[in-house]
Amino acid sequence: MIILASGSPRRHELLKKLCPNFKIQASDAIEVQNDLEPKILAVENAKLKAQDVYNQNPGAIVIGADTIVVLNGKIFGKPKNTADAEKMLAQLANNRHEVITGLAICADGKIFTDYDVTEVYFGEMTTEEIKKYVATGEPLDKSGSYALQGGATKFIEKIHGDWSNVVGLPVYRLKKLAESANINFDE
Repeated sequence: MIILASGSPRRHELLKKLCPNFKIQASDAIEVQNDLEPKILAVENAKLKAQDVYNQNPGAIVIGADTIVVLNGKIFGKPKNTADAEKMLAQLANNRHEVITGLAICADGKIFTDYDVTEVYFGEMTTEEIKKYVATGEPLDKSGSYALQGGATKFIEKIHGDWSNVVGLPVYRLKKLAESANINFDE
């Protein structure tokens, strides 16, 4: 049995492209919030989520993921409120930032980890455009206050790397991690 340790509809849709049969069980793990290097932090949080669900389902194969947005070394998590979302987007406007997703697979008492990094370039955004986007509510539960596949598309000038990573689950990287762990998602 394969379980995705996430309540994210975006991750569900992406995993369907790789794995036809899986269950969903969101993790209750409390994410680490500290001064770790962003790549390490994303992997640690992915491990916490995967291990939490694995402990409740021994014998399952559990996939955990954690996505963070990083601008000039500063981690942008989910906004606290609309003002916080507007502030984040104003900082991302006309800038390049990184989206990092940590991955973890728990299987047979072992844990396998990796991460992916994608560079995202935002174009100019006026204060009015930011307020209008935030008013949709979409940014309020997203790291960095935006969704590549949603209304933020019109602000993204270009990306370098895997677009699915920016959405929340780097499909190719997860496939390679599963292969290195001798896990076949087609079963």
